[in-house]
Amino acid sequence: AVVSTQSTGISLARYFADLGVTKIRLTGGEPLLNRDVATIVGQLKSIGGIESVSMTTNGVTLSRHLPALLDAGLDNVNISLDSLVPAKFSFISRRPVGAHEKVMRAILDAVQSSIKSIKLNVVIMKGFNEDEICDFVELTRDNSISVRFLEFMPFSGNAWQSPKFLSFDEQKQIIEDRFGPLTRQVDCKTSTSMNYVLPDYKGSVGFISSMSKNFCGGCNRLRLTHDGMLKVCLFGKDEVSLRDIIRREGLTDEERGDIMKEVIGRAVRGKKYSHGGVENIQGQMKRPMILIGG
Repeated sequence: AVVSTQSTGISLARYFADLGVTKIRLTGGEPLLNRDVATIVGQLKSIGGIESVSMTTNGVTLSRHLPALLDAGLDNVNISLDSLVPAKFSFISRRPVGAHEKVMRAILDAVQSSIKSIKLNVVIMKGFNEDEICDFVELTRDNSISVRFLEFMPFSGNAWQSPKFLSFDEQKQIIEDRFGPLTRQVDCKTSTSMNYVLPDYKGSVGFISSMSKNFCGGCNRLRLTHDGMLKVCLFGKDEVSLRDIIRREGLTDEERGDIMKEVIGRAVRGKKYSHGGVENIQGQMKRPMILIGG
């Protein structure tokens, strides 16, 4: 996520790069609301050691911003889309029905562009959009995109209820009942998605099984919130302020760098092997997903 000032965010990115971080993703809220987003992408790409810069967006204004983002060096884009039905899209996203067409156009524009990777993130909720799973899979027939189905996760303000939960196994069964067996791809050891392909389909299908089959032991993601707080686990309640270190007066650059590296290192070393399950997560989530960054 982009912290509250652009200079602070770029400074923090340099510290992470010095510690070995090679990939940065801009998330939200909605990163395309920042009028300087293309400039930020370019600045991040110029940091030594940063190999790729990606973005997660709702896609509504992506078509308009895409040329500038590509010129700045954006490598990959994730588009969040929970329904292919305009009315359902409007209900879940709280956006006008007409915004759905803009998102679909953005997907097509991205496919036809030079961007390296396009992923659609689809949160599956029983009784709402599980009947669209196969329609989403069909998008991968002729398009080199990855549709990733996410299990519904409990966050502050998202009205999580166990009857709405549809597990990875159930999602996968719906697809195989229609299309036949999925073939598992070889994923990198830190992947949060289990990825599959269908014969003769250009794209792929992924499952992010955060609840039913967590991948905490291999997850190497770090999240920086808009207010400069470091989270080493999406579901953890612990946060460490890095913004305060950036703004602390009376430090030399070397002293600030040493403190930053020590604080980040301690937070990473304290990362737990696994989250405590749905019941534990529900009791400690204090931020909605929109304030964390996905």
